[in-house]
Amino acid sequence: MQKRKLGNSGLEVSALGFGCMGLNFLDGKGLDKKEATTLLRNAVERGITFFDTAEAYGPYTNEEIVGEGLQPFRKDVVIATKFGCKDARPTTGLDSRPETIRAVTEASLKRLKTDYIDLLYQHRVDPNVPIEDVAGTVKDLIQEGKVKYFGLSEAGPKTIRRAHAVQPVAALQSEYSLFWTEPEKEIIPTLEELGIGFVPFSPLGKGFLTGTIKTKLEEVDRRNIIPRFSEENIKANLILVDALSKIAKQKNVTTGQLALAWLLAQKPWIAPIPGTTKLHRLEENIGSLDVVLTAGQLAEINNTVNGITVVGDRYPEVLAKQIDK
Repeated sequence: MQKRKLGNSGLEVSALGFGCMGLNFLDGKGLDKKEATTLLRNAVERGITFFDTAEAYGPYTNEEIVGEGLQPFRKDVVIATKFGCKDARPTTGLDSRPETIRAVTEASLKRLKTDYIDLLYQHRVDPNVPIEDVAGTVKDLIQEGKVKYFGLSEAGPKTIRRAHAVQPVAALQSEYSLFWTEPEKEIIPTLEELGIGFVPFSPLGKGFLTGTIKTKLEEVDRRNIIPRFSEENIKANLILVDALSKIAKQKNVTTGQLALAWLLAQKPWIAPIPGTTKLHRLEENIGSLDVVLTAGQLAEINNTVNGITVVGDRYPEVLAKQIDK
């Protein structure tokens, strides 16, 4: 498995991580604890060392699954988790008060069955708490040995700079894929300047870039709350997937592998975290590491994406309000 360092922090992870949210939280067809444990351990056996969870996934249950599944390999893996959602529920609001950060960290340590968290993210920027106070609290937790590295999620350039001045930010986790290239405008240049790693979540466009979504989603699927996944918008956005699938066929790879290979080719300090509940999808994702895209192929992909307008917002209104600008 290829390894990558997240910016200048020194934190080394597998080039491809594992987004754990969907194990029991995302699309209504999650795994039971035994199945999830088996999949997590299969990921470790195949070289994945970077696993992402949060107290808000469940809430709480995802951390328990990750903690139990990875316990035999704890010293060999990097576990990232998050604080910042009020009562661990994103739709309830935000809470990054220092006392809350400490309480959440202590609870996460217990659920994860560990005495340290490798990478602790602020899940969303709390406009009611100065980011300097947030960074300062995590800095204290790092000095106490309970946390190793500090991260932010969906933070804007100004917030990143302010936080980084108090406690170096090891990584930013935000959405980035061929389905959402907005970070290229301001986020990626900021991270490159400051030496911060980038961990794209939803690198497969929440599954859309795999080409497996052709019509409306099942009623139990949590993605139904996302405007981009309305039946009408799915139909419109298939133009992008169809165009990418033609390029993928020329390379003799899947559309999902093409999408991940494109992300990996952008910067050497980018480590995407695709999630899955299926072993064959895990193996397919790992196969993207062997896909080499030439400059011409990258240009073709970029031209294709730039020529197509993706329809629909990536968050429902209640969650869109939480995105830092």
